[in-house]
Amino acid sequence: MDSYTSSSADMSGSIIAAMLGMFLIPWIVVTIISIIGKWKVFEKAGKPGWASLIPIYSTIVLLEIVGKPIWWVFLIIFPCTSLIFYIWATNLLSKSYGQSEGFTIGLLLLPLIFYPILGFGSYRYLGPSAKEAGGFRPYDPSLDYKDPFNPNSPQS
Repeated sequence: MDSYTSSSADMSGSIIAAMLGMFLIPWIVVTIISIIGKWKVFEKAGKPGWASLIPIYSTIVLLEIVGKPIWWVFLIIFPCTSLIFYIWATNLLSKSYGQSEGFTIGLLLLPLIFYPILGFGSYRYLGPSAKEAGGFRPYDPSLDYKDPFNPNSPQS
């Protein structure tokens, strides 16, 4: 029979505590930053910030911010459609603040950075999924056309 001393039990407990602290503390910091960012985004849209803390209610408030019906919450919760409608709602959120699809990608891939940028930055809430988003617009040849082969041609 093996004899275990109290020092080996103490050592294993401290190793577990150190590993737990290594992962728990950064997770808590990331969670707090995300909550604060979403809180400010909700407040800029005229909604209560505390609504970002309650799981399903925060989705309902997000749908109100982007101007979609409440029944979309079922599409976001349902497993087969959740990813598509969550991406769609996030795109509408960035449009509501006058941002482009590039900002939507940032909100999806780096929410820890982009939600605080949206909440604390100088972005204004323009209304539910604003029609004009700042940023990239498709090329319109009728506006400011310059002939690349004849630079001296008169512009119409």
